[in-house]
Amino acid sequence: MRALILSDIHGSAIAARQALSYFEAFKCDKIFLLGDTLYHGPRNPLPAGHGPMGVVEALTPYKEHIVAVRGNCDADVDLMMLDFPIENEYKVIEDCGFHLFLSHGHIFMPECFPKTALETIESTGFKPTKGNVEQHKPQIDVYLYGHTHVWKLEKNFRDVLLVNPGSTSLPKDGNPPTFGFYESTSATENSQAHARFSIHTLDGMEIAAMNI
Repeated sequence: MRALILSDIHGSAIAARQALSYFEAFKCDKIFLLGDTLYHGPRNPLPAGHGPMGVVEALTPYKEHIVAVRGNCDADVDLMMLDFPIENEYKVIEDCGFHLFLSHGHIFMPECFPKTALETIESTGFKPTKGNVEQHKPQIDVYLYGHTHVWKLEKNFRDVLLVNPGSTSLPKDGNPPTFGFYESTSATENSQAHARFSIHTLDGMEIAAMNI
């Protein structure tokens, strides 16, 4: 799988279009959209190129590829505008044996997020495999989140890799606008599966990367 990781667009049509151009450039299969998509938020200034409908128009052609979660600035009206579901607070993706936990970051705190989080979160949506009586919840390898507008690529003290792509439109702490990229390779007879996460500026420059 190859996935573009976007968060905190906050209604900037120009930033959305620029980031989405890498879907084709990086030959992606999916877009992980980590919340705060249309509304700029009462604490934020209007981002450059502000135009929520332009963001809707930019995202719509990719709707079949988008896996999205709801941010703290995503209102019910935003759900009505977007032609793909964003109402879930989190989603879990299994890919090549890795389990990726997607959430905006304002509910499940990344710094102390454990690998066993799904054992204590209700209604995970995971079903028992055939022949098993009990529901076995997988351990989380990676937590993808936004919210802070500051990119991050490091493991927390519980050995969960934290991936924050930063904000495409309203970065903080002197950072440039950024997005993330995920690429995985399946296991073969001679090698194990592996995954690579990277952070890029909107001009495409890679500024950080980590393998698992």
